[in-house]
Amino acid sequence: MNNDLIIDVSPSEITIAHVKDKQLVELSKEKCNLQFSVGDIYLGKVKKTMPGLNAAFVDVGFEKDAFLHYLDLGPQIQTMQKYLSAAIQRKGKNLASLQKFKIEADIDKKGQIADTLNVGETILVQIVKEPISTKGPRLCSELSIAGRNLVLIPFSEKVSVSQKIVSSEEKKRLRALMQSIKPKHYGVIVRTVAEGKSSELLDEELRELVKRFEDAFRQNLQDPKPPKLFIGEMNRASTILRDLFNGTFSNIYVNDEHYYRDIKEYIGAIAPESAKVVRYIKSGEPIFERFGVNKQIKSLFGRTVSIRNGAYLIIEHTEALHVIDVNSGNRSKLGNDQETNALEVNLLAAQNIAQQLRLRDMGGIIVIDFIDMYTAEHRQKLFEKMKEAMEEDRARHNILPVSKFGLMQITRQRVRPELSVHTLEKCPTCKGSGEITASILFDDELFNNLAYLVERDNLKKVTIKLHPYVATYLKKGLFSMRWQWSRKLHCTIKLEAVPNYSFIESHFYVDGVEIEQ
Repeated sequence: MNNDLIIDVSPSEITIAHVKDKQLVELSKEKCNLQFSVGDIYLGKVKKTMPGLNAAFVDVGFEKDAFLHYLDLGPQIQTMQKYLSAAIQRKGKNLASLQKFKIEADIDKKGQIADTLNVGETILVQIVKEPISTKGPRLCSELSIAGRNLVLIPFSEKVSVSQKIVSSEEKKRLRALMQSIKPKHYGVIVRTVAEGKSSELLDEELRELVKRFEDAFRQNLQDPKPPKLFIGEMNRASTILRDLFNGTFSNIYVNDEHYYRDIKEYIGAIAPESAKVVRYIKSGEPIFERFGVNKQIKSLFGRTVSIRNGAYLIIEHTEALHVIDVNSGNRSKLGNDQETNALEVNLLAAQNIAQQLRLRDMGGIIVIDFIDMYTAEHRQKLFEKMKEAMEEDRARHNILPVSKFGLMQITRQRVRPELSVHTLEKCPTCKGSGEITASILFDDELFNNLAYLVERDNLKKVTIKLHPYVATYLKKGLFSMRWQWSRKLHCTIKLEAVPNYSFIESHFYVDGVEIEQ
């Protein structure tokens, strides 16, 4: 299986496409000047406390104050605040190591925010959710600094090992290793990719993470006036590589030389044998056009998403939830009963919906209206299929079985705004007073309609009337698209140009008589 990462760097944003066997499975966009990223640690200022919510609003530089709940303070918030206060007084100079600092008692789990934080107080906070819609960022004060194999948790003593590591012996080895090498007052989470890694490698990474944390106190508190970025996450490309890269990528294509060098250096440090998969694509043809990503983006985003055999999804978004409606398109296989057709379409839709959730990074509550099925066995089969399709989704999620009304509910972790891609384009006929569906998808739609009619009516010969531009495009080349369709469908296809047709208008004829679709 080819497993590629394609990174398109433009002056305004970075777009990263994860492609498996030429199929787009994940897409991420980030503005180059984006300020608030999940994982960033800020020096903030408490603006007000809300006893009714048991929360505080903190100024971290966003237009809306960020939200910090009492339960997200972390048990060692008092120790962290005292350490931060000492560092501010000394402006980061001659600061004692955290290992030598006196640890305070954990705060009461049922305490009140006003008893812990004061208005105007400077506090260290970490972004756990980016600003979404009119809401400011969501914060926590239990800090974590992620590395390739480990996650460092200052002001903690806990050692945890990923549950995805199956071997109990390996879990014991990693836990014992971390407990023996970790510094005092630092907790560690061992990530899944650390399985089988040597103690020397893990020890080196742990020391780097500790140094990064303590260097931030020495360097960033010379001018301790909040709000201020304290520890920033890596650039988006490196962050995704840190979370995704496991040696299985066949190629990583980048169209920016600066990012190419950074990524090659990063992979060379963590997996030298894989550095050769990073490839620089010089400017010329857009990188997404070159690898066929643009066409997939046009087909997979938008209100209506085609799947197969005429079936399609309708996806609607509201402030509180997302709604997905599954439609068969009245193109069910001939000879199958309604229940069998419904099951086939629903199983196919489940796979596509799982892909859509990852692609668009849809979070919160998702309600799916599947085609009604009356057999409990079929509803259970659909539920199992959805769970299987969602296994590769890295976001936390929960799936409920199909209800008697044919509805399935999914909750999915949302940490950043949903990815939205505008797929409509200006109509070349009306010059922008209206809009048409993306013209790049017209040939696929035309073929699907043709294939349906050929199968339904057992056609051996058909004439398609089209706009002259489209007819010319389909006849272009020795092995034209018309020739390929004829061979695939075992049907003779004639194209006829009609100048007064609109750009994406088409009609099918047999012996001069139009066929009803």
